[in-house]
Amino acid sequence: MCGVEVRTDGGVITSIRGDEADPFSRGHVCAKAVALKDVQEDPDRLRRPLRRTETGWQEIGWQEALDEAASRLVEVQARHGRHAVATYFGNPQVHSYSALLSGAQFARSLRTHNRYSATSVDQLPHHFAAYFLFGHQLLLPVPDLDRTHFFLVLGANPVVSNGSLMTAPDVTRRLKALKARGGRLVTVDPRRSETARLADRHLPIRPGTDALFLLAILQVLFEEQLIRPGRLENCLDGLDDLRARVAGYRPEAVEGITGIAAGDLRELAREFAQAPSAVCYGRMGASTQAYGALTQWLSQLLNILTGNLDRPGGAMFSQPAVDVLRLTSGLGQGSAYARRRTRVSGLPEFSGEFPVAALADEILTPGEGQIRALVTSAGNPVLSTPNGRRLEQALPTLDFMVSVDFYLNETTRHAHLILPPTFGLERDHYDLIFNLLAIRNTTKYSEPMFPRDRQARHDWEIFQGLTQRVLRRRPGGSAWRERAAARWATPKRMLAAGLRLGPHGTGWNPLRRGLTLSRLAREHPHGLDLGALQPCLPERLATPDRRINLTPEPLMRDLERLDDRLTHPEPGRLLLVGRRDPRTNNSWMHNSRRMVKGPLRCTLLMHPIDAEAASLVDGEPIEVRSRTGTVQLPLEVSVDMMPGTVSIPHGWGHGREGTRLSVANQHPGVSVNDLTDERLVDELCGNAALSGVPVTVTAARA
Repeated sequence: MCGVEVRTDGGVITSIRGDEADPFSRGHVCAKAVALKDVQEDPDRLRRPLRRTETGWQEIGWQEALDEAASRLVEVQARHGRHAVATYFGNPQVHSYSALLSGAQFARSLRTHNRYSATSVDQLPHHFAAYFLFGHQLLLPVPDLDRTHFFLVLGANPVVSNGSLMTAPDVTRRLKALKARGGRLVTVDPRRSETARLADRHLPIRPGTDALFLLAILQVLFEEQLIRPGRLENCLDGLDDLRARVAGYRPEAVEGITGIAAGDLRELAREFAQAPSAVCYGRMGASTQAYGALTQWLSQLLNILTGNLDRPGGAMFSQPAVDVLRLTSGLGQGSAYARRRTRVSGLPEFSGEFPVAALADEILTPGEGQIRALVTSAGNPVLSTPNGRRLEQALPTLDFMVSVDFYLNETTRHAHLILPPTFGLERDHYDLIFNLLAIRNTTKYSEPMFPRDRQARHDWEIFQGLTQRVLRRRPGGSAWRERAAARWATPKRMLAAGLRLGPHGTGWNPLRRGLTLSRLAREHPHGLDLGALQPCLPERLATPDRRINLTPEPLMRDLERLDDRLTHPEPGRLLLVGRRDPRTNNSWMHNSRRMVKGPLRCTLLMHPIDAEAASLVDGEPIEVRSRTGTVQLPLEVSVDMMPGTVSIPHGWGHGREGTRLSVANQHPGVSVNDLTDERLVDELCGNAALSGVPVTVTAARA
């Protein structure tokens, strides 16, 4: 959502910099934005459909490609049942509003239960907690970063990620402003990250124990009578049950497991509760672990019980110009949990999706319901999902695979057809999802920067073409109503309707003064500031009674699994965690030379104590083993790591045969997901436990 100013000369990009006139980002821009030029002009980027043949890849026309894709998908469903086709949508899908909306239409047209996405290797625990606490999986509290006095950060590195599920351009400046106004920044993380270096205090924590840490904080709050929910107290249910349940999690009981001293934990609890305003925010490290859903639930309980939910400086809810919550009310009470489970591993469905950790087993295991065809869009699950090597073995066994992607990468090389969409600078843009997560209400619409090639297709045109063809070929009827709706309801029309019906729109009255898409584009090309986040509860709650149940039954029951961790602690082993880099955005940008040049960044970080114990020397090649695989990479000894933990960044693992990534293949690195384990998941919600994977590290064999 950073405003970007792109200058061109004769159709060639001459400069990219931050837009000083953008009311939200105010000129800030990160390294990834500058690399837009590299992707736009990348000779490796696909621009025509490709069909895999025995003699190699062959360019074909769009009509032929779309006809073949739809025909083969329908054929697989006719032969093996409609659930024999699966879909996987990657993280970039939400960065294109047109792909997000039209991709959902296409997925519905397939009528398959086998839907997967990057959600279950990322933020699924956030949605899970939001659904059970607030009634809607997209009712996600956002830290009011610019007004808070105490910012507690668990397993997140917003200085590098610029927020992730907290849309906040130039986080570094905002954190410095927090400290300048007398506020406090505390990070809880196994690594002293870039954010931790700015912090007033950094508490190293053993991976996977965040839920115990938060339970101990809640226990102190109850014990010392620091529970003050404020104006929401009359909207809360289950407070007495919660008090009784957390009583046993004293700081002294968990300090040996978490690695955080009881005194430090008690002091932190008091500081948080007594601050003028405070907010607890947990992200990837807090979510992608065995107790991710519990951790996200407990972090919100901390905000609620200290009166910091829905108040300035605390955890607040955005009210964006396109009210996605209102438009997706079916994702609230209709969002079934565990209505179905995966056929092989029994992982639960949430909001119509299965956890992607189960995908390889569902492809490889014969029997009724086996996945025989796969559609991927904007995703590279071979590098981004647990035990990627096993998925890599599964993909060639499919009867058919089609990928909507403009790169021939580690995943799409297994497809039978690749359908490349236009790039971001060639299509219009609106931040449908990231406005929902923004620390301030703003809105902006961007027209395409470059005209598309006459033979190119936008993502929505590809999905619309597939949808129309699938519905036309479905046995038993023409589904003409669905085809007509898909033809009329283009993403831009849906966006325009969303703005009209939003809190700042005109409604359907053309004479009413308000926000419309044309007015936004014409009068506010740099964006429009709609003001700071405002209290909106209980009215915005999506629960049937407009109340918050503090003790949802599935989460309370899952505490029994956590209790087992107290009575049966894991033996001492090295635990693997991930990390982010300012010039890396998953695996997307590694084909940009400016993003991969410089010092080697795909290294294993290890504390000097652990390196000395294993007789390892900084800079030497080492071998890392887990249950699922082995990788070799250089060792980087660092006091930033907590003893007993090691770290490898994700998104690497290039250089595989059959890809067309000329720059990335010169800087391959290793895939951390060759080490992560598809059997290690949060059993409650099915999210992958990518953090806290047991590994052994030795000197590399020749």
